[in-house]
Amino acid sequence: MRKFTKPTWFAIGWLGLMMFFSLFGWLLPFKPWNFVFEDDLEVGLFSSGHLLGTDSNGYDLLSSAVAGTRMSIFIAIAAVGLGGLIGSVLGILAAYLRGKIDTVMVTIFNVGLSVPNLVLALALVSVLATNVDINQAVPTWRRVMVLIISLTIVLIPILGRIARGATLSWSGREFVTAARSMGMKDSKIILRHIVPNVLPALIAVAFLAVGVVIIAEASLSILGVGIPDGASWGGMIARGRNDLEYAPHVLYVPIVFLALTVISTNHLGDVVRSKLDSREAKV
Repeated sequence: MRKFTKPTWFAIGWLGLMMFFSLFGWLLPFKPWNFVFEDDLEVGLFSSGHLLGTDSNGYDLLSSAVAGTRMSIFIAIAAVGLGGLIGSVLGILAAYLRGKIDTVMVTIFNVGLSVPNLVLALALVSVLATNVDINQAVPTWRRVMVLIISLTIVLIPILGRIARGATLSWSGREFVTAARSMGMKDSKIILRHIVPNVLPALIAVAFLAVGVVIIAEASLSILGVGIPDGASWGGMIARGRNDLEYAPHVLYVPIVFLALTVISTNHLGDVVRSKLDSREAKV
């Protein structure tokens, strides 16, 4: 840890702050994010009682950003966790067993990767998160679940290909061959020798995937099929896009939160990857 640079410490600190907001933001002495301050519409930054100002609806931007952190981080972690779990299992099994299983899984991964990620997520959310009765609003919990499932489906082929490639490089090592020659079962070889060596590569990519999911969620919200009513960073951007001319800080606040989080996850992903490269060079 002494070798960490200042940008790395900043990334760790910022992500730690975002995790604090996600877990304990409800304990902070803020009004609910959707509380309307009728006498304080579109007040600027560092105003009295509103550190980051308010939007045209009278919503406090700091309270909204803290609440949006909870939703955006939850969606990102849930989608990456599920996508990483399913994709890594499929990728590891395909690379280790080879044969027809590997051929089928590679074909599925290639088909999934051939469709643009945002287009696939947009199509899934648009179909699954709609009601037959257009006059009936879709519950927020349903949108969240559909969004997580859609982003998980998008991530499975990406993380599956990475897990497969890492498994191919490790399954040919001498210690795996020795374990096979000693009669160890394939399941034990995978759990004891393959998974521990593939996991660091997946963790490095997971940091990058979190940033990708946060941007995808924000993009879907801006397109009108994401989290409604400004309950996430993307929802805040979508809600405040009409205030750009008269109150640009309404857009800048969620954009700064989103950008710093994505930059921090990408930086930590690069740090983990560099440590992984130096580790593999010593093996």
